[in-house]
Amino acid sequence: MEPSAHRAALVEEGARIASLPADELAADVPTCPGWDIEALVGHLGGIHRWATSHLVAGVDGVRGRERPAPPAGASILDWYRESLDGLVAEIDRHDPSEPSRSFIGECDVAFWMRRQAHETAMHRWDAGHGIDAAGAPPIEARLAVDGIDEWMTLFVPRFLLTKGDGVPPDLVGATLHLHCTDDVDPGTGEWLLRLTNDNVEVERAHAKGDAAIRGAASDLALAVWHRLPQADLDVVGDAETAARILDAVHVG
Repeated sequence: MEPSAHRAALVEEGARIASLPADELAADVPTCPGWDIEALVGHLGGIHRWATSHLVAGVDGVRGRERPAPPAGASILDWYRESLDGLVAEIDRHDPSEPSRSFIGECDVAFWMRRQAHETAMHRWDAGHGIDAAGAPPIEARLAVDGIDEWMTLFVPRFLLTKGDGVPPDLVGATLHLHCTDDVDPGTGEWLLRLTNDNVEVERAHAKGDAAIRGAASDLALAVWHRLPQADLDVVGDAETAARILDAVHVG
């Protein structure tokens, strides 16, 4: 996806968060244990302000460390809208290719556009699921495909190799194929993930793995981020290996 598409998704999904009904703020969010919708909105608004601070600081600047607590009650929705608008306005002050910094080190502004679009889409789904478990609208297919690609190329190596203890010995050599069944752009929507002793290899192609997980792009994105159980998708081959690979990649 182009940065302009990430910006559009951020604006659209963020508007859905800002428009959540105030009388549902106390609803539990089962996919984010311990949170209600008010806590989710506060978290996401804080993340927007955190991302904005990186963009303001630039590649060589020092960003502010303070994160003001969000207000309580219905006013948190206006506060969230301010957080979203501030992030988008700051994005618009930069070219997507402009250097920036992030939690992975040096990056560019486009990195933040992509990351915030996916963060917002996932938490919008979380909130919708908390209000109506069966009625949360799916993540748009092209955005979901891009989100799976981000998970594969950024978060799998980050949480297995950079922050984690490495690939579990019994998963060395394991392969997992993910296959979106939507009508997505040619050349997208399929990946083969291969775990080695000291690396994570990703091939964007149709290829046979130890296991394959097939489903709509939104469902696959939700599954890799532990929002939907693997049992809700079509699993072919070694389901235990598929489950262990997904379980090995957790934010935290």
